[in-house]
Amino acid sequence: MGKLKLKKDIAVKGIIVFIILVVGIILGLNFYNDYKYKQTFEYKLIEHGYTLEEAKNLVNFYKKDEILNALLIREKNSYILELIKEKYYIHNNLDRYITYHEKKPEFSNTDVIAIVNVYADYKHYEHDIETDIEKGILLNVNKYYTLPEDFTPIDISDISLRYSYSGNKITKEANDAYVSMWNAANRAGFTLIVNSSFRDFASQDRVYNNIKASSGMKEADKVAARPGHSEHQTGLAIDVFEVGNQSTETFKDSPAYTWLKENAHLYGFIERYPENKEYLTGYSFEAWHWRYVGEDVAKIIHDENITYDEYYAYYIENQS
Repeated sequence: MGKLKLKKDIAVKGIIVFIILVVGIILGLNFYNDYKYKQTFEYKLIEHGYTLEEAKNLVNFYKKDEILNALLIREKNSYILELIKEKYYIHNNLDRYITYHEKKPEFSNTDVIAIVNVYADYKHYEHDIETDIEKGILLNVNKYYTLPEDFTPIDISDISLRYSYSGNKITKEANDAYVSMWNAANRAGFTLIVNSSFRDFASQDRVYNNIKASSGMKEADKVAARPGHSEHQTGLAIDVFEVGNQSTETFKDSPAYTWLKENAHLYGFIERYPENKEYLTGYSFEAWHWRYVGEDVAKIIHDENITYDEYYAYYIENQS
Protein backbone atom coordinates (compact mmCIF):
# COMPACT_ATOMS: atom_id res chain seq x y z
CA MET A 1 0.00 0.00 0.00
CA GLY A 2 2.83 2.35 0.94
CA LYS A 3 4.66 1.55 -2.28
CA LEU A 4 1.54 2.28 -4.31
CA LYS A 5 1.10 5.63 -2.61
CA LEU A 6 4.76 6.46 -3.21
CA LYS A 7 4.36 5.68 -6.88
CA LYS A 8 1.28 7.91 -7.08
CA ASP A 9 3.14 10.74 -5.33
CA ILE A 10 6.03 10.40 -7.77
CA ALA A 11 3.64 10.37 -10.70
CA VAL A 12 1.82 13.44 -9.46
CA LYS A 13 5.10 15.24 -8.88
CA GLY A 14 6.24 14.19 -12.31
CA ILE A 15 3.10 15.54 -13.87
CA ILE A 16 3.48 18.79 -11.93
CA VAL A 17 7.11 19.11 -13.05
CA PHE A 18 6.08 18.38 -16.62
CA ILE A 19 3.33 20.97 -16.49
CA ILE A 20 5.74 23.50 -15.01
CA LEU A 21 8.24 22.74 -17.77
CA VAL A 22 5.59 23.07 -20.46
CA VAL A 23 4.30 26.32 -18.98
CA GLY A 24 7.86 27.56 -18.66
CA ILE A 25 8.60 26.71 -22.26
CA ILE A 26 5.40 28.39 -23.46
CA LEU A 27 6.11 31.49 -21.37
CA GLY A 28 9.69 31.48 -22.56
CA LEU A 29 8.63 31.18 -26.17
CA ASN A 30 6.06 33.92 -25.72
CA PHE A 31 8.67 36.13 -24.10
CA TYR A 32 11.16 35.36 -26.86
CA ASN A 33 8.59 35.95 -29.60
CA ASP A 34 7.50 39.15 -27.90
CA TYR A 35 11.13 40.24 -27.68
CA LYS A 36 11.73 39.35 -31.34
CA TYR A 37 8.58 41.18 -32.46
CA LYS A 38 9.66 44.29 -30.62
CA GLN A 39 12.80 44.30 -32.76
CA THR A 40 10.79 44.37 -35.98
CA PHE A 41 10.16 47.49 -38.02
CA GLU A 42 6.44 46.81 -37.84
CA TYR A 43 6.50 47.14 -34.04
CA LYS A 44 8.86 50.12 -34.11
CA LEU A 45 6.67 51.95 -36.60
CA ILE A 46 3.61 51.30 -34.45
CA GLU A 47 5.49 52.67 -31.46
CA HIS A 48 6.38 55.66 -33.66
CA GLY A 49 2.68 56.43 -34.11
CA TYR A 50 1.63 54.50 -37.20
CA THR A 51 -1.33 52.14 -37.10
CA LEU A 52 -0.79 48.41 -37.56
CA GLU A 53 -2.10 48.61 -41.13
CA GLU A 54 0.10 51.62 -41.93
CA ALA A 55 3.14 49.89 -40.44
CA LYS A 56 2.49 46.74 -42.49
CA ASN A 57 2.10 48.81 -45.66
CA LEU A 58 5.36 50.66 -45.08
CA VAL A 59 7.31 47.47 -44.32
CA ASN A 60 5.85 45.68 -47.34
CA PHE A 61 6.60 48.63 -49.63
CA TYR A 62 10.11 49.57 -48.58
CA LYS A 63 11.70 46.26 -47.55
CA LYS A 64 15.08 47.98 -47.05
CA ASP A 65 16.38 48.47 -43.51
CA GLU A 66 18.13 51.75 -44.24
CA ILE A 67 14.93 53.31 -45.60
CA LEU A 68 12.78 52.06 -42.72
CA ASN A 69 15.35 53.34 -40.22
CA ALA A 70 15.19 56.71 -41.97
CA LEU A 71 11.41 56.78 -41.42
CA LEU A 72 11.93 56.17 -37.70
CA ILE A 73 14.13 59.23 -37.25
CA ARG A 74 11.57 61.58 -38.83
CA GLU A 75 8.23 62.60 -37.41
CA LYS A 76 5.29 60.37 -38.31
CA ASN A 77 3.74 61.58 -41.55
CA SER A 78 0.74 59.70 -42.93
CA TYR A 79 1.15 61.59 -46.22
CA ILE A 80 3.94 59.10 -46.96
CA LEU A 81 1.29 56.37 -47.13
CA GLU A 82 -0.44 58.29 -49.91
CA LEU A 83 2.77 58.94 -51.81
CA ILE A 84 3.94 55.32 -51.97
CA LYS A 85 0.74 54.42 -53.82
CA GLU A 86 1.91 56.55 -56.75
CA LYS A 87 3.50 54.62 -59.62
CA TYR A 88 6.47 56.92 -60.14
CA TYR A 89 7.33 57.41 -56.45
CA ILE A 90 11.08 57.74 -55.78
CA HIS A 91 12.10 57.46 -52.14
CA ASN A 92 15.15 59.72 -52.51
CA ASN A 93 12.73 62.54 -53.33
CA LEU A 94 10.56 62.05 -50.23
CA ASP A 95 11.61 65.23 -48.40
CA ARG A 96 11.05 67.30 -51.53
CA TYR A 97 7.63 65.70 -52.10
CA ILE A 98 6.58 66.65 -48.58
CA THR A 99 7.98 70.17 -48.88
CA TYR A 100 6.30 70.77 -52.23
CA HIS A 101 2.99 69.37 -51.00
CA GLU A 102 3.06 71.73 -48.02
CA LYS A 103 3.86 74.63 -50.33
CA LYS A 104 1.33 73.68 -53.05
CA PRO A 105 -1.46 71.66 -51.39
CA GLU A 106 -3.73 72.26 -54.39
CA PHE A 107 -1.68 69.85 -56.51
CA SER A 108 -2.62 66.18 -56.67
CA ASN A 109 -0.19 63.58 -55.36
CA THR A 110 0.41 62.46 -58.94
CA ASP A 111 1.42 65.98 -59.95
CA VAL A 112 3.60 66.43 -56.87
CA ILE A 113 5.48 63.24 -57.75
CA ALA A 114 5.91 64.28 -61.38
CA ILE A 115 6.94 67.87 -60.64
CA VAL A 116 9.55 66.89 -58.06
CA ASN A 117 10.90 63.97 -60.09
CA VAL A 118 11.71 66.24 -63.03
CA TYR A 119 13.16 68.97 -60.75
CA ALA A 120 10.35 71.38 -61.60
CA ASP A 121 10.16 72.28 -57.91
CA TYR A 122 13.31 74.31 -58.66
CA LYS A 123 13.36 77.45 -60.76
CA HIS A 124 14.45 76.97 -64.36
CA TYR A 125 18.15 77.41 -65.01
CA GLU A 126 18.89 77.66 -61.27
CA HIS A 127 19.57 73.98 -60.62
CA ASP A 128 22.03 72.87 -63.29
CA ILE A 129 22.93 69.19 -63.61
CA GLU A 130 25.62 68.13 -66.05
CA THR A 131 23.96 65.55 -68.29
CA ASP A 132 25.52 62.11 -68.64
CA ILE A 133 26.57 62.01 -72.27
CA GLU A 134 27.43 58.32 -71.84
CA LYS A 135 23.68 57.67 -71.95
CA GLY A 136 23.87 58.05 -75.73
CA ILE A 137 20.44 58.42 -77.34
CA LEU A 138 18.90 58.57 -73.85
CA LEU A 139 20.82 61.56 -72.54
CA ASN A 140 18.56 64.22 -71.09
CA VAL A 141 18.77 67.92 -71.90
CA ASN A 142 16.31 70.47 -70.56
CA LYS A 143 16.18 73.53 -68.29
CA TYR A 144 18.05 71.60 -65.60
CA TYR A 145 20.29 69.17 -67.49
CA THR A 146 23.07 70.87 -69.43
CA LEU A 147 25.46 69.97 -72.23
CA PRO A 148 29.08 71.15 -72.43
CA GLU A 149 29.63 74.05 -74.81
CA ASP A 150 31.89 71.93 -77.02
CA PHE A 151 29.55 68.91 -77.21
CA THR A 152 28.94 67.64 -80.75
CA PRO A 153 27.51 64.21 -81.65
CA ILE A 154 30.26 62.06 -83.17
CA ASP A 155 28.01 60.39 -85.77
CA ILE A 156 26.20 63.44 -87.10
CA SER A 157 24.94 63.02 -90.68
CA ASP A 158 23.15 65.10 -93.29
CA ILE A 159 19.42 64.59 -93.78
CA SER A 160 18.68 64.07 -97.46
CA LEU A 161 17.01 66.97 -99.24
CA ARG A 162 14.18 64.60 -100.06
CA TYR A 163 13.19 64.66 -96.39
CA SER A 164 14.49 68.00 -95.24
CA TYR A 165 15.48 71.52 -96.10
CA SER A 166 19.14 72.15 -96.79
CA GLY A 167 21.66 72.13 -93.97
CA ASN A 168 19.85 69.83 -91.56
CA LYS A 169 21.74 67.12 -89.67
CA ILE A 170 21.03 64.53 -86.98
CA THR A 171 22.81 61.43 -85.74
CA LYS A 172 22.95 58.53 -88.18
CA GLU A 173 20.73 56.30 -86.02
CA ALA A 174 18.09 59.02 -85.71
CA ASN A 175 18.43 59.83 -89.41
CA ASP A 176 17.78 56.23 -90.46
CA ALA A 177 14.76 56.06 -88.13
CA TYR A 178 13.42 59.34 -89.50
CA VAL A 179 13.66 58.08 -93.09
CA SER A 180 11.67 54.99 -92.09
CA MET A 181 9.08 57.19 -90.41
CA TRP A 182 8.98 59.54 -93.41
CA ASN A 183 8.30 56.62 -95.76
CA ALA A 184 5.50 55.31 -93.54
CA ALA A 185 3.93 58.76 -93.32
CA ASN A 186 4.24 59.13 -97.09
CA ARG A 187 2.41 55.85 -97.63
CA ALA A 188 -0.33 57.25 -95.39
CA GLY A 189 -0.58 60.32 -97.61
CA PHE A 190 1.67 62.81 -95.75
CA THR A 191 4.90 64.41 -96.93
CA LEU A 192 6.97 65.39 -93.92
CA ILE A 193 9.76 67.96 -94.00
CA VAL A 194 12.41 68.87 -91.41
CA ASN A 195 13.12 72.57 -91.15
CA SER A 196 15.38 72.53 -88.10
CA SER A 197 17.58 69.91 -86.48
CA PHE A 198 21.12 69.91 -85.05
CA ARG A 199 22.35 73.24 -83.72
CA ASP A 200 25.64 73.64 -81.92
CA PHE A 201 26.05 75.78 -78.81
CA ALA A 202 26.88 78.96 -80.75
CA SER A 203 23.91 78.55 -83.11
CA GLN A 204 21.55 78.03 -80.19
CA ASP A 205 22.98 81.09 -78.51
CA ARG A 206 22.07 83.17 -81.57
CA VAL A 207 18.56 81.68 -81.78
CA TYR A 208 17.81 82.31 -78.12
CA ASN A 209 19.24 85.81 -78.02
CA ASN A 210 17.42 86.85 -81.19
CA ILE A 211 14.09 85.91 -79.60
CA LYS A 212 15.11 87.51 -76.34
CA ALA A 213 16.01 90.74 -78.13
CA SER A 214 12.70 90.91 -79.99
CA SER A 215 10.29 89.48 -77.40
CA GLY A 216 12.04 89.58 -74.03
CA MET A 217 13.54 86.89 -71.81
CA LYS A 218 10.22 85.59 -70.48
CA GLU A 219 8.90 84.85 -73.96
CA ALA A 220 12.26 83.49 -75.13
CA ASP A 221 12.30 81.00 -72.25
CA LYS A 222 8.85 79.73 -73.22
CA VAL A 223 9.74 78.87 -76.79
CA ALA A 224 13.51 78.40 -76.94
CA ALA A 225 16.26 76.83 -74.87
CA ARG A 226 19.19 78.74 -73.53
CA PRO A 227 22.52 77.62 -75.02
CA GLY A 228 23.72 74.39 -73.41
CA HIS A 229 20.14 73.42 -72.59
CA SER A 230 18.88 72.67 -76.09
CA GLU A 231 17.93 69.22 -77.34
CA HIS A 232 18.92 70.35 -80.80
CA GLN A 233 22.55 70.25 -79.68
CA THR A 234 22.21 66.48 -79.10
CA GLY A 235 21.57 65.75 -82.77
CA LEU A 236 18.53 63.72 -81.71
CA ALA A 237 15.79 66.33 -82.18
CA ILE A 238 13.97 67.48 -85.29
CA ASP A 239 11.39 70.16 -85.96
CA VAL A 240 9.17 68.45 -88.52
CA PHE A 241 6.17 69.76 -90.43
CA GLU A 242 4.21 68.73 -93.51
CA VAL A 243 4.99 70.15 -96.91
CA GLY A 244 2.37 72.86 -97.46
CA ASN A 245 1.67 73.24 -93.74
CA GLN A 246 4.69 74.63 -91.96
CA SER A 247 2.96 77.00 -89.59
CA THR A 248 3.49 76.56 -85.87
CA GLU A 249 -0.05 77.86 -85.44
CA THR A 250 -1.84 75.36 -87.67
CA PHE A 251 0.31 72.21 -87.70
CA LYS A 252 -1.16 71.06 -84.35
CA ASP A 253 -4.58 70.78 -85.98
CA SER A 254 -3.40 68.86 -89.02
CA PRO A 255 -3.94 65.17 -89.88
CA ALA A 256 -0.15 64.86 -90.26
CA TYR A 257 0.32 65.80 -86.59
CA THR A 258 -2.35 63.28 -85.59
CA TRP A 259 -0.51 60.63 -87.57
CA LEU A 260 2.75 61.46 -85.81
CA LYS A 261 1.10 61.24 -82.38
CA GLU A 262 -0.25 57.80 -83.22
CA ASN A 263 2.74 56.38 -85.06
CA ALA A 264 6.02 58.18 -84.35
CA HIS A 265 6.84 55.92 -81.37
CA LEU A 266 6.93 52.94 -83.73
CA TYR A 267 10.06 54.50 -85.23
CA GLY A 268 11.62 55.63 -81.96
CA PHE A 269 10.41 59.25 -81.87
CA ILE A 270 8.49 60.97 -79.08
CA GLU A 271 6.61 64.23 -78.86
CA ARG A 272 9.01 66.11 -76.61
CA TYR A 273 6.84 69.05 -75.50
CA PRO A 274 3.24 67.83 -75.43
CA GLU A 275 0.17 69.91 -74.78
CA ASN A 276 -0.79 70.46 -71.13
CA LYS A 277 2.62 69.30 -69.92
CA GLU A 278 4.24 72.72 -69.86
CA TYR A 279 4.51 72.61 -66.07
CA LEU A 280 6.83 69.60 -66.44
CA THR A 281 8.78 70.34 -69.63
CA GLY A 282 9.12 74.07 -69.09
CA TYR A 283 8.19 74.75 -72.72
CA SER A 284 5.05 75.77 -74.52
CA PHE A 285 3.37 73.01 -76.53
CA GLU A 286 5.33 72.27 -79.72
CA ALA A 287 3.54 69.91 -82.07
CA TRP A 288 6.53 69.95 -84.43
CA HIS A 289 9.37 69.05 -82.03
CA TRP A 290 10.16 65.32 -82.02
CA ARG A 291 12.99 63.57 -80.21
CA TYR A 292 14.61 60.24 -81.04
CA VAL A 293 14.96 57.83 -78.09
CA GLY A 294 14.71 54.42 -79.77
CA GLU A 295 11.67 52.24 -80.29
CA ASP A 296 11.60 50.49 -76.89
CA VAL A 297 11.71 53.68 -74.85
CA ALA A 298 9.38 55.53 -77.20
CA LYS A 299 6.78 52.78 -76.74
CA ILE A 300 6.87 53.10 -72.94
CA ILE A 301 6.56 56.88 -73.11
CA HIS A 302 3.69 56.64 -75.59
CA ASP A 303 1.84 53.88 -73.74
CA GLU A 304 2.20 55.50 -70.30
CA ASN A 305 1.49 59.00 -71.63
CA ILE A 306 4.45 60.58 -69.84
CA THR A 307 7.06 63.12 -70.87
CA TYR A 308 10.66 62.19 -71.51
CA ASP A 309 11.59 64.10 -68.36
CA GLU A 310 9.35 61.79 -66.32
CA TYR A 311 10.71 58.71 -68.06
CA TYR A 312 14.31 59.74 -67.45
CA ALA A 313 13.70 60.48 -63.76
CA TYR A 314 12.00 57.17 -62.98
CA TYR A 315 13.42 54.64 -65.42
CA ILE A 316 17.00 55.91 -65.75
CA GLU A 317 18.04 58.27 -62.98
CA ASN A 318 16.17 56.29 -60.30
CA GLN A 319 17.90 53.08 -61.37
CA SER A 320 21.44 54.48 -61.17
